[in-house]
Amino acid sequence: MSAALVDIAGLDVRFGEQRAVAGVDLTLAAGEVVGVVGESGSGKSLLARSLLGLLPHGAQLSADRLRFDGQDLTSLDARSWQRLRGARIGLVLQEPLTSLNPALRVGEQLAEGLRVHKGVSRREALLAAARALEQVRMDDPAAALRRYPHEFSGGQRQRILIASTLLLEPRLIIADEPATALDALVGDEILDLIGAQASRLGAAVLMISHDLSQVARRAERIVVMERGAVVDSGPTSQVFLQPSHPYTRRLLEAIPRRGEPLAAPVTGAPVLAARGLVLDYAARAALPFLREPSRRALDDVGFELRAGETLAVIGESGSGKSSLAMLALGLRDATGGTLEVEGRSWASRSGAERRKLRRRVQVVFQDPAGSLDPRMQVGDLIGEGLRELPAAERAVRVRKVLDEVGLGGEFAGRCPHQLSGGQRQRVAIARALVPDPGIVIADEPVSALDVTVQAQILELLVRLKRERGFALLFVTHDLGVVERIADRVMVMRNGRVVESGTLEQVFNAPRQAYTRQLLSIAPVLVAEGAGFRLEARSFATAVEGATA
Repeated sequence: MSAALVDIAGLDVRFGEQRAVAGVDLTLAAGEVVGVVGESGSGKSLLARSLLGLLPHGAQLSADRLRFDGQDLTSLDARSWQRLRGARIGLVLQEPLTSLNPALRVGEQLAEGLRVHKGVSRREALLAAARALEQVRMDDPAAALRRYPHEFSGGQRQRILIASTLLLEPRLIIADEPATALDALVGDEILDLIGAQASRLGAAVLMISHDLSQVARRAERIVVMERGAVVDSGPTSQVFLQPSHPYTRRLLEAIPRRGEPLAAPVTGAPVLAARGLVLDYAARAALPFLREPSRRALDDVGFELRAGETLAVIGESGSGKSSLAMLALGLRDATGGTLEVEGRSWASRSGAERRKLRRRVQVVFQDPAGSLDPRMQVGDLIGEGLRELPAAERAVRVRKVLDEVGLGGEFAGRCPHQLSGGQRQRVAIARALVPDPGIVIADEPVSALDVTVQAQILELLVRLKRERGFALLFVTHDLGVVERIADRVMVMRNGRVVESGTLEQVFNAPRQAYTRQLLSIAPVLVAEGAGFRLEARSFATAVEGATA
C-alpha cells in the first residue's frame, strides 16, 4: 500500500456527554476502495463528515490524528475547508434531490464548482459539464444541461451528482449510501460507475453502507462500526470468512438468503386475480387546445394469488409495480382488463361494497413514519379500523395484535416518534392485520430498514402469514428479500410481465435475459467454516424468450 491519503487515529465525536464516534482509527491509500458498514446510529456518516468539516451543530471533535494528503484537518479555518471540499474531497449522498438545487438548471449547478474552484469561464465550465455527463453515461448530455433536477429519474439524478463530484477530479470520493434509494439494477450501475470513474482519476473511495454484501463486491477492505466504535476490520475476504466480532456475524447472518421451499404448491381458488390488466395515466398537454397524451403504466398484466401464498413482484423503477398495488387496493380503476378480489372485480362493486371489502385488503407501506399519524398513540392508530367495536373489545384486539407482532401491550400508549424504525414497521403491520384481512399488500416494506431489522421484519411476515393464512403480494426491488420470502415471483419491465413462475423456476432457470441480469447483481451468500463467502449465481440452461 502506498502512503496514506487519509490518516485517522483516535477520532472522537461527542454531543455533550454522548460519544457518537469513539476512538476510530482508519487509513486509506490513493486508489484504494474501503467500505464502512454498520447500522443506523453506528457513527459511519459522522466519520465521513469529519473529513469534510460538516459535523452537525453541537458536535465536538477531537483526534490524535486527522490528516488528509498530509494536511492536518483539525487546524483548518472556514475558508480552508471551502477550498478543500469538492476540489479535493468529493461527496456523493444518498438522495440527490436534497443535494441539487431545484430552482437551477443542471448545467448551472455543474458549472458552479469549476468556476469557483478553477476560475474557468462559464462556457468552458458548461463544456466540461457536458463531458462529465457523457462520462457517467447520461443520455443527451447537452439537453440534460438545460433541464431541472425534477425532470430526471432517481438514477439520472444520482448520475448528475456523481458528475458534479468528479468534475473537480477530487483525490478522495466519499459515497454515503449512494444506492440505497435506487432499484437493484440502477443502484448496481451507480456503484460500478463510482468505482470506474475513481479508478480513472486514481482517487480513493470511502464507501459507506449498511449493506455488507453490496460493499463486499467492490471494497478491498471493510471497516465494521457499532455504536461509534470500529469492532472489526480487515481485507474483505477475511471479514467475511473470519468475522472477529459477534456484531459482524449478526450483520452477515441477517443478509437475506433462500428460505425453506414450500412442501407443496398452494391450491384453491385465487383471492386476487388479474387478466389483461391495462392502466393508462393521462399526461398534461403542452398547450391547452392540444389533446392530452397518455402513458401506459400497465400493459396486459395477468396473475393469480391464493390464500397462504406470497407472490413477489420485482422490477426496476417505472416497471409498474406500485401501479399494480394501487389497482389491487382499489385506489384506481383499470383502463382495461379485470382485477378480481375474492371472486369479483372492484369495478363491479358499489361504494358500500368497496368500503366493506377494504377491510379484507390491507397494505403495509415502505415508510411507516410517513403513513402513521404522529399525533396519535399506537393503540389508537391500530384500533382506528375497529371503530364499530366497543372500546373494551377494541383494546383487547389491539393488545392481542401488538403481542403478535412482538411489541406487547405497553406500546399502545406510545407515539410513533418514540419508536425505532423497526418498531414503527411492526406497528404498520399490526395496523394492517387487526381487521383480519385475506390479502396483505406490502409495498417495499423493508427497503428503508437496516439489514438486521429487515431480517426481523421478514421473519415476522413469514410467521404471521403461516399462522393467519392471508395472501401476500410483496412489491420490492430487493432480490435477496424475494429469495427469503416468496413462493412465486413475477418480473415486470415497462409495465409488462416478462417472466413469472415459482421461486425455484425464476431464480434457478430464468428464461429472460433481463431476469438473469437482475439476478446476476445479487450474489449468493454461502456458509463456510466460521464465516461466509459470496459467490456469483449460476443458472440452469433455459430457453430464451418464453414466459412461464
